[in-house]
Amino acid sequence: MTVIAETPVIQSARNTGFVWLDLTRKCQLECGHCHNGSGPDGTHGTMTAEDWTRVLNEAAAAGIPGVQFTGGEVTMHPDAPHLIKHALTLGLAVEVYSNLVHVDEDWWKLFRGEGVTLATSYYGPKDAHNEVTRRPSHAHTRANILKAVKAAIPIRVSVIVSDPADTGQAACDELKALGVKTVRVDHVRPFGRAADGQKPCTDGLCGQCGDGRASVAPDGKVSPCVFSTWLGVGNVKDAPLGAILGGPEMAQANAVIRQSVSLRPSFGCGPDSPCGPDNQPEPQPDNGECSPGFPGSSCSPRN
Repeated sequence: MTVIAETPVIQSARNTGFVWLDLTRKCQLECGHCHNGSGPDGTHGTMTAEDWTRVLNEAAAAGIPGVQFTGGEVTMHPDAPHLIKHALTLGLAVEVYSNLVHVDEDWWKLFRGEGVTLATSYYGPKDAHNEVTRRPSHAHTRANILKAVKAAIPIRVSVIVSDPADTGQAACDELKALGVKTVRVDHVRPFGRAADGQKPCTDGLCGQCGDGRASVAPDGKVSPCVFSTWLGVGNVKDAPLGAILGGPEMAQANAVIRQSVSLRPSFGCGPDSPCGPDNQPEPQPDNGECSPGFPGSSCSPRN
């Protein structure tokens, strides 16, 4: 592992309120719209447990209050339980974004712990859900959503739709009937498999990436969000997280994103909290926030 010299955290990093820890590209599913192309052939990348632990320490030192563990499928990463526990010992709020296909008892114990919230995606009735995931996953995910509700584990569910005309209302009603209190509808953004071969472009972003949030990928690369990974602003193997978040590369990436937004109408990225992967951007919500994956938001970085 590269030894990184300690440098002071740049003050502007303290404006960052949330970081995605994008642990892996491995997943049991192979969703047709996956924004980072995760699947059974994916890997955990080059970040070691020591690397991720250091990133968590640096996040806490920079005053960042919360992280989301995402992927890929977090429960398939061998170091994820240890990293989540470490994040909790640092006083960080933790959300785990899982497909909830396979959850063993050790993971349920972790989910029931204080300071942990849970999030997942849902694609509708059995056939529709399985068509998206390309696996017979619906029964497992639905059963585990219900199990989380019964265990009083805070859980939010994003109903993901690909047709701009689809309101997702039927799926929302189903989830609310199961007892899920936080349900949002998000649309697919044109990244990863959903890009259909086209190059990534800032036009598909909500426009607030990097503003109080950032993402760390399985190879250590930092980007303004999980959807804008091509806009790399540094690597935690080469420099401390705080220095990257407050550095010139992040500022430049933010400027590029903001300039793109200024040339088009004000778009949000999903109802209630703008950061859903919407390839048909919606009007900016009143709250103007974009805290994907953070407890209380509706952004679904798995999409």
